[in-house]
Amino acid sequence: MNAATDLRKMNKEELIKEKNSILGEQFNLNMQKGTGQLSKPHLIKKARKDVARINMMISELERSEERRVGKESRS
Repeated sequence: MNAATDLRKMNKEELIKEKNSILGEQFNLNMQKGTGQLSKPHLIKKARKDVARINMMISELERSEERRVGKESRS
């Protein structure tokens, strides 16, 4: 699901919810790794990259909001 095109369709609140969900999943994966029960270690790296991707989308939204507000105040 976490393709960049899918993430761009989400608003900021939805992105934050998705990020929190992935962080919870990442925590569980790290706990499994610590106890030796992790069967798919590549999922840790995927979760980390998904969080970074969502953070990038959130910052893009914030920058676009700042630009929009800046243009409105100049008019």
